[in-house]
Amino acid sequence: MKNLLIFPYNGNGLEALDCINSEYNFIGFVDDTLEKQGLNKDGFFVYNRSAFEMFKDAFILAVPGGPDTYQNRRKIISELNLDPQRFTTIIHPTAVVSKMAKIGINSLIMAGVVITSNSIIGENVCVLPNTVIHHDSIIGNYSLIGSNVTIAGGAAIGENCYVGSGSKIINGISIGQNSLIGLGSNVIRNVKPNIKVAGNPAIEI
Repeated sequence: MKNLLIFPYNGNGLEALDCINSEYNFIGFVDDTLEKQGLNKDGFFVYNRSAFEMFKDAFILAVPGGPDTYQNRRKIISELNLDPQRFTTIIHPTAVVSKMAKIGINSLIMAGVVITSNSIIGENVCVLPNTVIHHDSIIGNYSLIGSNVTIAGGAAIGENCYVGSGSKIINGISIGQNSLIGLGSNVIRNVKPNIKVAGNPAIEI
């Protein structure tokens, strides 16, 4: 059984607990916020970063970020200064992943997700429940994909993007890096890097 630490103690981290199978022994969370550290109301222990050394054999799942902080994910994860071999990928037992798909390290695939043939999920990616990623799609490193999102075949999501829950991405288009797709958006044309779009059809906001 593999020991596991989750960083940080946030919504993504708590949801990750439901994705862990018997392969892992969950030790606790790691968080930089002093007020969160110690035994918390949920019955979990929250350590500071010294836990990475204390439990040298533990695998790490690092899932920081949300719609307000997604652009900092790369910086936060890199500043953990961990050997990449310590990162693990967690896939919920009910997720359906094609044998022809590829998923990078330190990625979290939640319940009900479907990833079909030849899709590429990058490193440090979170995919929330019931999202469908169709054939030949690419999800760039450090991106966060919300729940009930549909990404049609051949679409390419750039690095460090945030795709809000309930959104639909038409086939074959590209979304530039560092971009945000608002909740429930229908994206029917390419999105430039570093912008926010929302609506039906999605336009820059």
